[in-house]
Amino acid sequence: MAESRSWLKVLVELLEEFFNSYKSANKKRTWHQHVVPYEDRWAVRREGNKRVTSKHRKQSTAIRKAKTLAGKYKADVIIHRADGTIRDRVNYDE
Repeated sequence: MAESRSWLKVLVELLEEFFNSYKSANKKRTWHQHVVPYEDRWAVRREGNKRVTSKHRKQSTAIRKAKTLAGKYKADVIIHRADGTIRDRVNYDE
């Protein structure tokens, strides 16, 4: 009887670990929008994406587009400089 209890305890621990790892793997993606340099232009890219959402000639146009998307999804806009460093962050988490 003692052996079956320990076996059952191990099984329960394994199931708990499995379900906990499943929950952490299904976290929602963020909708933060990055305004980044792209070739000789500017682009809006959602955080975590490799592809750009949109391309723009001017940074101000890219910022306006990123703010529209961020407002829709209650996310942040992260504005980068031409060298890639972060210049500013605007929060739309309301």
